[in-house]
Amino acid sequence: MTYLDNAATSWPKPPAVLAAMCEMIEHAGGNPGRSGHRLAMRAGETVYACRENLAKLFGVSDPLRICFTSNTTESLNLAIRGSLEPGDHVVFSAMEHNSVWRPLRELERRGVHISMAPAGANGIVRCDNIVSHLRPDTKLIVLIHASNVNGALNPVEEVGRIARERNVRFLVDAAQTAGVVPIDVEAMRIDLLAFPGHKGLLGPQGTGGLYVRDSIRLEPLNHGGTGSESESSTQPEFAPDRYESGTLNTPGIAGLNEGVKYLLQRGVAEIQRQEQTLTERLVRGLAEIPRIHVYGTANPCERTGVISFNLEGRDPVLVADELDRTFDIACRAGLHCAYLAHRTQGTGQTGTCRFSLGALSTGRDVDVALGAVRALAQEGKS
Repeated sequence: MTYLDNAATSWPKPPAVLAAMCEMIEHAGGNPGRSGHRLAMRAGETVYACRENLAKLFGVSDPLRICFTSNTTESLNLAIRGSLEPGDHVVFSAMEHNSVWRPLRELERRGVHISMAPAGANGIVRCDNIVSHLRPDTKLIVLIHASNVNGALNPVEEVGRIARERNVRFLVDAAQTAGVVPIDVEAMRIDLLAFPGHKGLLGPQGTGGLYVRDSIRLEPLNHGGTGSESESSTQPEFAPDRYESGTLNTPGIAGLNEGVKYLLQRGVAEIQRQEQTLTERLVRGLAEIPRIHVYGTANPCERTGVISFNLEGRDPVLVADELDRTFDIACRAGLHCAYLAHRTQGTGQTGTCRFSLGALSTGRDVDVALGAVRALAQEGKS
């Protein structure tokens, strides 16, 4: 199969990811932080090693500021719900995923004030569009680093500088950039970074995390057992325990650790360079096919390898289905859980067909995809 659905989840994974998960289940299956025997201690060491490697990857000085969750959606909910109270104001962009849009709409119902900054048709949010919506009572800015619809990269470092100058918390949704684009939370002045384990970080599904800057205290989503301060009836104040109630997905974190180690060894900058080369080739090739409309910027330096397109006169869902059944190509079609982004680029009624590249994508994948789309476009003419 030609796999071009890495924006949904990366596949295949490095072999070490599966091996580490099996090793954890077979030989180190204790509960981290809950017992003192060697199986639990070994599990705890693996969890901490993953925090350390994620800290290296994101420029985090204290690994304990990395809190594990089950996915980016949970991380975003923790960051958003944990930051805002009735009467607070938040600014977000017109390219946000439903994992931002829906929590904010629910909080709006409870008295939080929300403002949506517009984006260009190419999906890029200009910094001044964020600034124009800031108010004296603005407590949080939420910005998607790269669109999961058309790959557009947003000016995170510039927005981070403005947020820090105005003492406004800055939350970045790195669902499409963690492991794909170099991220340094200090240089970019990111206060809260939500990321998935199963996409660009090459780990298994059911893993994710949230970086919380050391000066920030969030209200936790869950309260319960943390393995610490068991004599207290209230949630611990210190990270990561404050945000990690219940047993962690230790086998998943073991696999995630191997994915992150792979990225550290290969280098995210190198992965980004390769993806930009393949993205430029795929975008250019699609644009040359009659009746194909490609969305987003053509500049590979302003986007990731998430490419949305439509074939004139064809339902994108049916196009994706034919790519799967006839050409053995895995991709995604529809609204991609991001209606705001589709509305911004004018595809709110139809959705799009989406190819998304990953760290293990090749030039052959691009050539197979282009050949299949050419065949579909030609078929529609006859």
